[in-house]
Amino acid sequence: MKAYADQVSAMGCIAGANALSSAAMSEPQPDERLRPAMDALAACDDDIARAYEACGLPPVRRQPADFAGMVNIIAAQQLSVHAARAICERLRAAIGPLTAESFLAVPEEEARNLGLSRPKVRYLRGIAEAEQAGDLDFAELAEVPDDEAMARLTAIKGVGRWTAEIFLLFALERPDVFPAQDLALQVSGQRLKRLEDRPSADVLRELADSWRPYRSAAARFLWHYYRHPGVA
Repeated sequence: MKAYADQVSAMGCIAGANALSSAAMSEPQPDERLRPAMDALAACDDDIARAYEACGLPPVRRQPADFAGMVNIIAAQQLSVHAARAICERLRAAIGPLTAESFLAVPEEEARNLGLSRPKVRYLRGIAEAEQAGDLDFAELAEVPDDEAMARLTAIKGVGRWTAEIFLLFALERPDVFPAQDLALQVSGQRLKRLEDRPSADVLRELADSWRPYRSAAARFLWHYYRHPGVA
């Protein structure tokens, strides 16, 4: 079950990231860094322009570009926003700084008692062991092209395409990544484009090709749009 997150949404892991900072207590502010990309997308896509006018800029959402970011992403998979937030808060309270060393020091049963499933504990331990063995260097990931970063991440058991893409998008902040397997993106894409059926990952990925080189901004906006179900 290597691609553990093939059918999940980033909504929970985004909430999990926010739960680890005091900023979680206040409403995230619009991410002004996205304005140039969003303006460009709106200029070439009438559907995005319509929704963008109603919803505005997506809020600031970031993940740490290290082991802690991977913990946030994997811990929150397939969970509600509230459940993801609770688990991340418990992890931080019990472990402190989320590093490979601190996570490996926690017995598996204790990690499970904090809310992690057995597969998630196993996958996170695998990532931690890969980092400690030198097989995964988060600093190097920030320097290599997208395809190389994806290859290095997905070589680790439990890190599927979705997980790697979410890490590139929110932690490494790459500008042209689109996690088409994400269910919320598929639902938003269906609504935005007024499609009869929810698009598959392949169909949505093809649709998103027209949003290059701003697919990360498009993905961020579709998650934002997902939170505004009343907007046509």
